[in-house]
Parts: sequence; structure tokens; C-alpha cells
Amino acid sequence: MKNEEKPSSIGHDLPEEYVLEVKNISKSFPGVRALNDVSFNLKVGETLALVGENGAGKSTMMKILAGVYVPDAGEIIIEGNAVSIGSVERATQFGVALVHQELNLCDNLSIAGNVFLGREPRYRHLKKVIDFDKMNNDATEVLNRVGLHLNPSIILKELPISSQQLVEISKALSINAKVVMFDEPTSSLSEHETEQLFKVIRDLNQNGISCIYISHRLGEVKEVADRVIVLRDGKLSGSLNKNEIDRDKMIRLMVGRDIEKMYEKRHLVTDKVRLQLEDLIVPKQARFPVNLSVRGGEIVVLSGLIGAGRSELLHTIFGVDKSWGGRILLDGKEVTIKKPVDAIHAGMVLVPEDRKLNGLVVNMEVDNNIALPGLCDNLSKKGFIEKRKVAELAERMVQKLDIRLFKTTQFAESLSGGNQQKVVLAKWLAMNPTLLLLDEPTRGIDVGAKAEIYKLLEDLAQLGVAILVASSELQEVLGIADRIVVMCEGRITGELDPASCSEEDIMKLATERLV
Repeated sequence: MKNEEKPSSIGHDLPEEYVLEVKNISKSFPGVRALNDVSFNLKVGETLALVGENGAGKSTMMKILAGVYVPDAGEIIIEGNAVSIGSVERATQFGVALVHQELNLCDNLSIAGNVFLGREPRYRHLKKVIDFDKMNNDATEVLNRVGLHLNPSIILKELPISSQQLVEISKALSINAKVVMFDEPTSSLSEHETEQLFKVIRDLNQNGISCIYISHRLGEVKEVADRVIVLRDGKLSGSLNKNEIDRDKMIRLMVGRDIEKMYEKRHLVTDKVRLQLEDLIVPKQARFPVNLSVRGGEIVVLSGLIGAGRSELLHTIFGVDKSWGGRILLDGKEVTIKKPVDAIHAGMVLVPEDRKLNGLVVNMEVDNNIALPGLCDNLSKKGFIEKRKVAELAERMVQKLDIRLFKTTQFAESLSGGNQQKVVLAKWLAMNPTLLLLDEPTRGIDVGAKAEIYKLLEDLAQLGVAILVASSELQEVLGIADRIVVMCEGRITGELDPASCSEEDIMKLATERLV
């Protein structure tokens, strides 16, 4: 790598339109080549989408540009000058900012305190004293640029997640960013909030700021991107100009093949009711008792907007939250669920929405994560863990779910998002459940991993497992469901047959609020 210090160094023969050029970047970690000779460029005022399967190298590339990682080989050129980034501080000096998927903010500080964290303005003659008036005024200026018209002294935790994201973008603008990178920015946003974010990105482009946009939601990519580049197995597999951006073309470049029949249904729904909810009262939604059934081999999908109460219902069934009344019946027998262990013993399992927070112990080995639910049953003897059985179980589940890893003893945090989700599924499927509850099972994973999870659900349905899924992706809802149950503000507003309904039909029921 070249080691010029600042963008004022010797220029390259690049067109003035390029703000960034990446040349022949490679990066390896123990046992894996994350990036292999990757090159691309970014124009001034352009939004470039970077897509690929989990583990393709997208996050590694973003972290190299953000100064978190140092590349093993290659060159980074900003505004025609070779630079050596090497740290987050130097990335900031070069005008490169990363808006993380999991926002990198302090919720106990004010908006202004977050925007200028570590760069707080000081009084000229009192260098250790923060000039709060100047900080608030400067923060107001950048907040206005993203359409966030709030008092900058408000504590961050009082804001919804969409507004917090705009604070993160404001933070990037406060360093006079030339390049703003977005990593899965809409994973926690509603449709309206997503549109608001796209407007901000367009405004940034119009003001000459370039954006790199990472997302697994290919429909969003088509809407927001001027150009797409695709990574596969650490290599650049192709690019698409604006008029070429198409979901099928992106998938073909991502996985090296067409994913046909992604939602193929082969299972038969039985007449046996495996889960029956009778006037179940969900905490915080006590006005609307829930009545719902799921039969053996049936995939029922809960649809609705953010805040509809789908996660709360799943949590109550599984015992994360104790119900306030009503009955839960499994295979015709009433069961008392006061805590998750009761649900597990009854044959239920829950794949939670936030896999890192609630689904995995990320700083623990994959094999031990898979073994956790069964430690008290068949994987221990006289209080001691039988490591041989743990290893055998892990190997069996890794092969069954095609979990891509170096070894089963590596930490779960080192896996891609899709493979982490497979580990969560593996630990529960090892328990042979009769009822599988899933909360946003494909959020933040790539199209290839999604197809594998859909096939897995299909296989489980063929075995007679009852499956209840909460999903916000309407295409997924229509694709995998045998029956769609729509919720709004804690209330079931209707049921739909996916074979004869549309996304518009779902949205009508999802917005059917009580007057």
C-alpha cells in the first residue's frame, strides 16, 4: 500500500467525477479470504449499492473504508489521491463516514452531544470547557440538512429509531463527509420511515455527497441506487447500471445461479390442530384477546406494521411475557406457560427477532450454542457436559443446515448473519419441536440464505410441525404462508388466503385501526 498522508499528496490520472476509487483490495482472516482483488469506483453525488450474500465481503470492505480494518493489499484513492486510512479517526479526516446497522450512538447523551462526540467545541480561552451554545447551534445546522427539526438538547433515547438514524447521518455530515456508507439502514424502519431515509439520501446526492448503500432488500436497491456492484465469495462478480438494475439479475450475480421456485410448496396441511389460542390476553394488548389456531404442517404468517403486536404475541405464547388470561392448547391439551422453559418442555421453540441479543451467545463457540437447550436433558451426565455428544450434535446440525464455518469451535460472532441465523435454528431444531415460532426469521440475511430457510420451513411442515411466523416482508408473507393472519395495534383484523390476495389486501387490514 502507498502511504501518502493527506489528500493533498500526488494525484492520479482519474476523472474529476470520482470521489473514491478502490483498487485491488484484498483482506484475509484466519481460515478465510474475505476480499480478493476487489476494485470499484464511486462518482460524486452518486448512490452505489453494494450487494451480495452474507459472507461475500461487504462488511469487510466497508470496515476497511471506515478505518476499522487495514487491507492486506491494494490501494484506496480519494479525490484523485492515494491515502492510507488505517483508523476511524483518519477515515473521518478524509471525509468517509459509516452509518452502522446497529446505530453507534449513546442514548444517554443529547442529540448534539452525539453529533459532536469526541469533537465537542471548546471555549477559546478555556480549552477544557465545552461551548454548549455553539455545539447546539452547529448541531441544529446539520440536523436541518436531514430534515430533523428538533431541539438538539433532547436526550437521544427519547427519539424513535428512525430519528436516531437521522442523528447518525447528521454526525456524518458534521465531519463534512464526502462519502457516507449505509449498512442495512432500513432493517428497523417502517415503510414511511424508509421513504424518508431515501429522500435524505437523494438530498445528499444533490449536494454532491456520495453514498454507498448495503442492503439485502433488493427492491430498495432498485429504488435508491444509481449503480450496483455485486460481491460473491470475496470477489467482484459484476455490476449493473441504473437501467440494468433488476432483482433477478442481482440474484444471479450474487449466487451464481437463478433461484427458482424460492417459495415452492410441497407440504400438505393436516386436520390436526397443534396450537390453539383461546381468548389469550397479551400484556399491553389486554383489550383484544387473541383466538388463533395452527394445524400440523401449516405455516401461518402474522403480518402487520411495526407495533402491530406480532412479537408480543409470540413472546406471550413462549412465556417470555406471562399472559394475563386465556388458554394455550397444544395437541388438544391445555398447557401452562409461565416462562420459556415451560414452553420448551411442552415442545415449543422461538427463533427471536434479534439473533445477537436474544438468540445467540455471540462470544461463545458455535457447538456450545447449538447444545445449550439440551444440556439439561441428553448432553450431560451427573452434572458434567459430555463434550463428545456436544461435538457430534453440532457436526450433525451444521451438515443438516449447511452452516458455513471454519470449525464448530469458532465463536458465533465470527459468522455471517445468515449463518448465525442457521445456528439459532439448529439449536432449536435439535430439540425436535412440535411448534416452531419465528420472529422476522430472514431479517438482515441475503437472498441465498433466505431460500435455504424457506426450504427448511417447507421440510419441517412436511414432517407435520406447526409453524407460526411473524414477518414484515410482504413478498415473503405471500410466498411462504398457507394462511395469513393480519394484526393492527394488538388486534387480529382479518385472515387471508395467500393464493387469492395481494399486498394491497394485507395493507388494508394492517391499517384497519379502531375509530
